[in-house]
Amino acid sequence: MTSLERFIACMECQPSDRRPNHELGVWPQTVHRWQTEAPGATDGFTWDWFVDEPVLGLDRREYVNVNYGFIPHFEPEVIEETCEYVTARNGNGIVTKALKEGSLGGARMCMDQYLGFPVKEPKDFPDIKRRLIAALSERYPADLDAQIAQWRTRDFPLVLGRNCAATGFYWRAREFMGTEALSTAFYEYPDLMHEMMEFFADFIIETSRPVLEKIQVEYFVLNEDFAMKSGPLIGPNIFREFIFPHLKRMIEFFRAHGTKYFALDSDGDPTVLIPHMMDAGVDTVWPIERASNVSPMQWRKQFGKSLHLWGGVDKRELTKGPEAIRKHLRELIPLIEEGGYIPTIDHTVPPDISWDNFRYYMDTKMLLLSGKL
Repeated sequence: MTSLERFIACMECQPSDRRPNHELGVWPQTVHRWQTEAPGATDGFTWDWFVDEPVLGLDRREYVNVNYGFIPHFEPEVIEETCEYVTARNGNGIVTKALKEGSLGGARMCMDQYLGFPVKEPKDFPDIKRRLIAALSERYPADLDAQIAQWRTRDFPLVLGRNCAATGFYWRAREFMGTEALSTAFYEYPDLMHEMMEFFADFIIETSRPVLEKIQVEYFVLNEDFAMKSGPLIGPNIFREFIFPHLKRMIEFFRAHGTKYFALDSDGDPTVLIPHMMDAGVDTVWPIERASNVSPMQWRKQFGKSLHLWGGVDKRELTKGPEAIRKHLRELIPLIEEGGYIPTIDHTVPPDISWDNFRYYMDTKMLLLSGKL
């Protein structure tokens, strides 16, 4: 089977030669560890695991590179720098204090401290809106039409936007305001929040339209990250009032333009929001972060086959060696056989996972996907 046929068969819970082999990616610190542990073993890797990596047997996917971000960005600015920290404003207008130790390739070993955000009250939002003008030519590859001509005969899934290209309603509002201010803004500035959600839905729709009017894609991912270990950062009532109607019309737009699947990404435990997400038309959820006491088995039992699941491999188990990895993967056999599920590590791979353990995981997972584990 082709990668495209295999992907569709899995998503539709149909028989296939095996299930798709996908992964999310790795930390730069992990790349450094593996290159140190196994010199030459990763030579030729692109580390662009959103597409494919033949050495690891990953199935091919390709992405329409659309820029859903600020144009123009805020001007980055270093505000203060010491031997331990850097305080700076980034291109999204967010001021952070970041620990230098352990930083590599722009990734840090711990979360930054967030100090300031570009929207503090309604009068600040117009400056955000002028940076999110939909469908600017700069948002698309210069050779997009030539790429589309090649994609029309593809035998692999095509995705609109790379991972985290299209951040969602909560994600963007949190970038604009910060978690604490956003949590109260739904009550202090409800008109602003309604405006923000409507504006952002319009922006995603109109920025996607020039592509989707030329070619259909297999799926689109809206990245939200609106949950933590103990549950979501917004309740169902807030979700239904502010996000639901705009998410629903966004999904209706994608469906009308031939997009087969609409996925939503959130870390943590968004379980109580999933019924509302499904009502809006979301049919796929990932990465099913096991440290939040959720599992793909639990969600399949609760929501049935109408909710496709990606992820759910506990990254913590991969630190424990072959026996634990094999035992953990065997728990997923019923879902693999049933379909509608693609196992991946439940986030990017952290540097506490050795190359040998990761390689064993990938080899053993291929047995799982082929029904041989």
